[in-house]
Amino acid sequence: MDLTVTNLACARGGVTVLERVSFGLSGGAALILRGPNGIGKTTLLRTVAGLQPAVAGEISMPPEAVAYAAHADGLKATLTVAENLAFWAAIYGTDRAPHAIQRMNLAALADRQAQNLSAGQKRRLGLARLLVTGRPLWVLDEPTVSLDAASVALFAEAVRAHLAEGGAALMATHIDLGLAEAEVLDLAPYRAETPAGAEPADDPFAGVTA
Repeated sequence: MDLTVTNLACARGGVTVLERVSFGLSGGAALILRGPNGIGKTTLLRTVAGLQPAVAGEISMPPEAVAYAAHADGLKATLTVAENLAFWAAIYGTDRAPHAIQRMNLAALADRQAQNLSAGQKRRLGLARLLVTGRPLWVLDEPTVSLDAASVALFAEAVRAHLAEGGAALMATHIDLGLAEAEVLDLAPYRAETPAGAEPADDPFAGVTA
């Protein structure tokens, strides 16, 4: 699994926030994005994941390589934990739901509806979706939000196992996951100059027309 980003520019709300971003990521490796709030970490992740177009540059990776996890957990409230994971496993054509339940310590919650889970439990279930996709590149935006220390450690172990199996991870996180394999990319040198009177909107779809 090889991801190559070359001279990438990306925008938020119609305003370019990052430019000339270049990096590579291979199987077994992790890359952590750093930078102050608002610099464009989420925008870069969304662009790499194919959720919004790049302003310029190239992104090269195998087709259907990405599994993306952002702040939304992507759960169906009235389905149980097991049913939610079975749903996503069917979408991706895998049989990895039981593995995900065990890896993210959800066995005791398997028959509980998602709407009856705590915030941390919902987050663990949302992250468990990564494990059922079978996709090699995990693109993660602050994946440890709402997790306690034990659950952060659980997730870090899941990432390490993914890397050991030849997968890769691109993430924005302020938490030290203890990943010795991870390199860090500081986005400050890639901040685009904002034209006078133009400020990036908080809404990533602002300024986008059909």
